[in-house]
Amino acid sequence: MATMTSSETEKIEGGRAKSFRLPPALISYLQAAPLALILGAFLLLPILMITVVSFWDYDFAQMYPDFLTMNYAETLGSWVTWKTYLNTLKFAFLVWAITLFVGFWVAYFLAFHIRTTAMQMVLFLVCTVPFLTSNIIRMISWIPVLGRNGLVNSTLISSGIISEPIEWLLYSDFAVVLAMVHLYTLFMVTPIFNTLMRIDRSLVEAARDAGATSWQTLTNVIIPLAKPGMAIGTIFVVTLVMADFSTVQVMSGGQSASVALMMKNQMSLLQYPAAAANAVVLLVLVLMMVAGILRIVDIRKEL
Repeated sequence: MATMTSSETEKIEGGRAKSFRLPPALISYLQAAPLALILGAFLLLPILMITVVSFWDYDFAQMYPDFLTMNYAETLGSWVTWKTYLNTLKFAFLVWAITLFVGFWVAYFLAFHIRTTAMQMVLFLVCTVPFLTSNIIRMISWIPVLGRNGLVNSTLISSGIISEPIEWLLYSDFAVVLAMVHLYTLFMVTPIFNTLMRIDRSLVEAARDAGATSWQTLTNVIIPLAKPGMAIGTIFVVTLVMADFSTVQVMSGGQSASVALMMKNQMSLLQYPAAAANAVVLLVLVLMMVAGILRIVDIRKEL
């Protein structure tokens, strides 16, 4: 019997290997299948269930499967609901503007004024230390600072600047915005800092060599290149503020409202279909805002 040479053996083995090779398209689907299953089970399915429940009927005791538009009519046809949405958008805008301003300058200082990477990481970790505690604890810690007999009023009265305590420091929209800025500024600092660290320093040096001032370098080079990080931080902050109810409830003393707080109150009264309708409307509103941001800024280079 004639023996096969090594080259013939390799050809046969190569042919067998090719016969068992999966199509590239199928391999791509198999690679994406685990993530698709996770997103479908924990994101798309809950949203679908909420949407279905939003069309159900209900009373003080239970829900009844149905297909009614009553919940949406009550949500979109009530001036109180529109006022609550406007109040929520006001909080989102104020918190976004303040966190963007503070977050950019903190990230800019860490990226361009701290020379060593080790010190940058140390200072960044210092910024994250308050976030190792609970949101509730950090939020409640403002009460003894802003209260009628708190640290701020006591200091101002003892120094003779004011004669009586300032009432609007606590249990007001000011307190809500201040607490939210404290809670969510890091979500703006982190993506902007990550974007600034990716900027090629030779671009900054080239702008300076061309005669640009520090302000011109900032506005014409650094800020345009930092827009993706700003967009990501904006998405984080806006979505967190729109879904926050505990901060509004505690820091306003029940004197202000938000959409999330309204849904929380509806669920406490077992009005789940009405709360689901508000959740769907809020989701659509947030998705429209995110889509608008993505149309303005391309963040794919940061992902």
